[in-house]
Amino acid sequence: MAGSHAAKTFSPIPWLLGGGVAIVLVAGLVIGGLVLRGGSASSTPPTPSTIPSKTMAVLAATPADSATVDSSAAIRVSLNQALADSSPLPTITPALDGTWEHLSPSTLQFVQRAPLAPGQTVTVTVPGGPDGVVGTKGAHLATSVSSTFHVAPLSTLRVQQLLADLGYLPLSFAPTTVSSTPGVSTADLAGTFSWRWSSLPTSLTSLWIQGQPNVITQGAIMRFQDVHGLTTDGQAGPQLWSALLADASAGKATTEAYNFAVVSMAVPQHLAVWSNGAVTQTAAVNTGIAASPTDVGTWPVYLRYRTQTMRGTNPDGTKYEDPGVPFVSYFYKGEALHGFIRPSYGTPQSLGCVEMTFADAEAVWPLTPIGTLVTVLP
Repeated sequence: MAGSHAAKTFSPIPWLLGGGVAIVLVAGLVIGGLVLRGGSASSTPPTPSTIPSKTMAVLAATPADSATVDSSAAIRVSLNQALADSSPLPTITPALDGTWEHLSPSTLQFVQRAPLAPGQTVTVTVPGGPDGVVGTKGAHLATSVSSTFHVAPLSTLRVQQLLADLGYLPLSFAPTTVSSTPGVSTADLAGTFSWRWSSLPTSLTSLWIQGQPNVITQGAIMRFQDVHGLTTDGQAGPQLWSALLADASAGKATTEAYNFAVVSMAVPQHLAVWSNGAVTQTAAVNTGIAASPTDVGTWPVYLRYRTQTMRGTNPDGTKYEDPGVPFVSYFYKGEALHGFIRPSYGTPQSLGCVEMTFADAEAVWPLTPIGTLVTVLP
């Protein structure tokens, strides 16, 4: 008898927001007025007129030491003299994929080829001493100068904005103003969310909380992770951020429909699958009997099988084994949507699962990939 079966237990997902992906930053070391490690700092910024001609000095670098920045800036270092062609270049720790380019003979900018991780700490060092940077007139920087800045982590709100932009949420996001800086910002944007379809039921729309963890966001994260071959844990960690920002930078929105399923346990019991704001598939179903009821709530699909042997314990303590159960989508603990042969459908008959005919299960299964929300109503 199919019902509450052996499957991976799916517990509530801990939300983790703080280390992931950034884009182009502006880095800053400024001598005078800012604390720079290495070299000496005066109380006022040096100018070319106050620096001996044979002395190389860092005039400015951005972001400033101890600053927290988002991904809309660029890493720059300005010196008081033009750099010689043979001069070594500043170093960045941890190493970033990119190259230093000259904005002017005395100003360098680091152009990144890959995003920087939100929540990451970055140190820019201008090498000094006889092996350090050298000007066209042979001047050297006396000692190395370093500055450390921090990349702001992605917030829940920013994750939601990016998922909406990429089509993984049933909402769209319109920023108040369009950024004029290159790359995709990791900082929260001012703007408005709106539902993509006016026909969505309140069983879904009531679950949305802007800027706060919620099951709609969790399911969208899991769907995105599954599409990109990531672990589908629903957590907004570094791998998710990297992929989110890469897709956003490339304008790579999903072409998949936004699907969710609603199960009504009111007799006659039935299931409706919504796709892009409209019901596209319905089925008569059987949910759990009184001794082993189906839970009420909303959860994302977390595990799927085209066919499975289901094993478990009946309410009377006996064991059951059901081979060849087809088109299985687990959404909460051992509860799943799946096919199962019964004399009738539309009344409580299972041990907690949502059963349907083989034909209906085959039609529903492609519409319930990982991350699809399943709502069970009383």
